[in-house]
Amino acid sequence: MTKKLFCAALAVLVFALCLPAQAQQPAKVPKVGRLSSGSLASDADREFLGRVLRPLGYFDGKNIAIEFRYADGKLDRLPALAKELVDLKVDVLVASTTPVALAAKNATRTIPIVFFRVSDPIVVGLIDSLARPGGNITGLTDIGAVLAGKRLELLKETVPKVSRVAVLWDPQNPASVQEWKESQLVARELGLQLHSMAVSNADRYESAFKEATKARSGALAVTGNSLAVANRKQIADLAIKNRLPAIYHWDVFVASGGLMSYGPDQAEQDRRLAVIIDKILKGTKPSEIPTEQPMRFEFIVNLNAAKQIGLTVPPNVLVRAQKVIR
Repeated sequence: MTKKLFCAALAVLVFALCLPAQAQQPAKVPKVGRLSSGSLASDADREFLGRVLRPLGYFDGKNIAIEFRYADGKLDRLPALAKELVDLKVDVLVASTTPVALAAKNATRTIPIVFFRVSDPIVVGLIDSLARPGGNITGLTDIGAVLAGKRLELLKETVPKVSRVAVLWDPQNPASVQEWKESQLVARELGLQLHSMAVSNADRYESAFKEATKARSGALAVTGNSLAVANRKQIADLAIKNRLPAIYHWDVFVASGGLMSYGPDQAEQDRRLAVIIDKILKGTKPSEIPTEQPMRFEFIVNLNAAKQIGLTVPPNVLVRAQKVIR
């Protein structure tokens, strides 16, 4: 074999030996950032995102990496936590509730953001329109302000003699403020007087309940807000302690011992959230994905909670519930 042929054969052999090594190079694992106002220690939030993505073939620690940041109910921590996720160069940033989504949007104009449990993303400035969100953000709205009136109606039907309802809301949460305003409009039509329970600090919950009972409130409506979600067990317990029939924005309150909830079907919302995240991970721009409104709703009643406050839920209300906890 000539020297030239030997060198050519050696080059081919080296190239062939390199092919398997190149083929075995691991594919890039996409990173998903999860920003929450809640607390990892107090709820199953960490498991939530992994669970909703699993049916689409994503497994945390295998073909996807989920980075978590929790504000522990302290909304002033959200900007710094959002920046941490941006600095990690996550491929998509998932944000629940209005304050969290706003913090995410303020932290980046390039990383795709998917929001959920947001009442009105147009009013608070998250998106331009439902059909054309614009920018780097899209997601799911739970139309919380629109449903505030429906919750008061259900409360009135459950406690027909009630004339004064306390409304627990957070003045620092734009979505909660919207619900409070909408509740006032509907209350007039229902002949209800509202007692404002404006709370922006968890330390105020107990005194706010005392004030509500002192004002002779006969029932309670809780708006959707991050602070309340983070302290849902305390709120549900205080409602029972003060014997206030209560209706909540999300089903997690009923799971924590609350009486009733009315809102979007959360299982359906979870499925849609996963689909949107999947589209973005596969290359679709957020601006090309319309923001979705809920199509299915769920009314849940907890008869154990009713028993604790001595309330008999009328049959005409009970029959309308999609879920009854006995």
